[in-house]
Amino acid sequence: MTLKEAKVGDTFIVESIEPFELKGRLMTMGLTKGTKVEVMPSAPFGDPMAIKIRSYKLALRRDDAEKIIVEKVG
Repeated sequence: MTLKEAKVGDTFIVESIEPFELKGRLMTMGLTKGTKVEVMPSAPFGDPMAIKIRSYKLALRRDDAEKIIVEKVG
């Protein structure tokens, strides 16, 4: 599944990131294969979405989240 489909409060492990213009930037920010990601409450209309990754929170557009393949934990 993609991160775009994730629900608030769910935790995931990043499986891969499809090639697109922000892939390198996301990887330097710590969004790499095997990283745990938690979906946080986001903007009123859901875009951008908020995720907790490592020790910080990151806002991510849903169009970009669609490029991130994840697997649900638990």
